[in-house]
Amino acid sequence: MEDFRVLVVDDEDDFRETLIKRLQKRNLDVSGAENGEKALEMIDKYLYDVVILDVKMPGIDGIEALREIKRRKPLVEVIMLTGHASVESGIEGMKLGAFDYLTKPADFDQFLEKLRQAYEKKFAHDEKIRQATIRDLAGHPARIFQQLKEEKKK
Repeated sequence: MEDFRVLVVDDEDDFRETLIKRLQKRNLDVSGAENGEKALEMIDKYLYDVVILDVKMPGIDGIEALREIKRRKPLVEVIMLTGHASVESGIEGMKLGAFDYLTKPADFDQFLEKLRQAYEKKFAHDEKIRQATIRDLAGHPARIFQQLKEEKKK
């Protein structure tokens, strides 16, 4: 599996830490957050490709965190984690832009496959944006200098 950045958001410490360790053994760059508030702080500071997000958490729950993640970083793919009793929340999450949902406890191989699919979708979106930018800049060479000036101001 290619190296990409994953954020695991779950208030169950043992589950979160175990999942992080198992994903790191697959050479993924994985971070963890214990709640929605911390996840949003991390989303603002770091670049992630895929977020694994538990639905049921105290404070900002998974659905509200999903809304905010998609508002702040629309291309980040989100996989929702639900309990068997809250499959409806997973479906609601997909309506709000989640890539997919898995019920806990999820089979690890299925988990890895969903992660790979989510990453491939994000990578394809990123590549389309890069190609469109290249075409735009190639069609208007003066924009390259303008864009560099704007980036230096930031």
